[in-house]
Amino acid sequence: MAAKKKIKIVGVLTSGGDAPGMNAAVRAVVRTGLDSGLEMVGIRRGYHGLLREDMFSMNSRDVSDIIQRGGTVLQTARSERMRTAPGQKLAAEICEKHGLDALVVIGGDGSYRGALSLAQLGINVIGVPATIDLDIASTEYTIGYDTAVNTAMKAIDIIRDTSTSHERCSIIEVMGRSSGYIALESGMASGAEEILIPEDGDIDVDRIIGNIRAMRTYGKKHYIIVIAEGVGHSLKLAKKIEEETGMEARASILGYLQRGGSPTVRDRVMASMMGAKAIELLLEGKKNRVVAYQKGHFVDFDFEEASKMTKTLSKDMYKIAQAVAV
Repeated sequence: MAAKKKIKIVGVLTSGGDAPGMNAAVRAVVRTGLDSGLEMVGIRRGYHGLLREDMFSMNSRDVSDIIQRGGTVLQTARSERMRTAPGQKLAAEICEKHGLDALVVIGGDGSYRGALSLAQLGINVIGVPATIDLDIASTEYTIGYDTAVNTAMKAIDIIRDTSTSHERCSIIEVMGRSSGYIALESGMASGAEEILIPEDGDIDVDRIIGNIRAMRTYGKKHYIIVIAEGVGHSLKLAKKIEEETGMEARASILGYLQRGGSPTVRDRVMASMMGAKAIELLLEGKKNRVVAYQKGHFVDFDFEEASKMTKTLSKDMYKIAQAVAV
């Protein structure tokens, strides 16, 4: 009960790239907070909105009928100013000015860096991991990943139909600047012949061309390559393959298609659990924590500790994906 007296007003914002399930997380944060007797304050457009003091009191109705919607009702925006020391100091002062006892930040790695800076300036911040890239080291799951990888898989399946009809090599570029999780899992699930990820280094074009030629001698009529955006060069790769093999090659860049859409069951449930966990941590009197999912359990880590963690993609999964591909 003592913790409830210390925490009275809690702000919530979504920051960085949007991810399916963010709305479910906002809904859980707001309703769990209200149910615990807290005053909930919504902050529009992430840190950009915080610096502009664009905030409003939230009630239960404000988060009605949003759990099934993609994107974020609080909206989001990039904030270059928040990357600077003066901007961070101003953001902390604004939190204090509006009487925020804590701030729940729902977002990815960049959002966490902003949250850590606020924590270091004395603001009690709770981080909730939401990014389709699955690249936050402290957690095995991030909100939005399941929806994004399923969207990518469905798109690859559709493109495969056309690729088969035209006896074509199709290169499908999915999101993931420095993380190959979407490429690896969507490629494996859709039976792609090649999966190219940032963690694997430079593209071995000669090897790919050699595999295509070999498969064609065995009568294979089409070839699917899934490539993460961090690897890049999709258009150049398509041109090179067509020139070297004589096989028609086309590149398709899925882009922001993967960020939208109604979240899957898993994203809705995980987001709801993580959002509720954020409020529970505050009620327990904890400060500056990140919510995480590890080995089947919802846990939390200190922000400083979490910021120093590293994450590596499963080499075993990648090896299996390569073994079963051709």
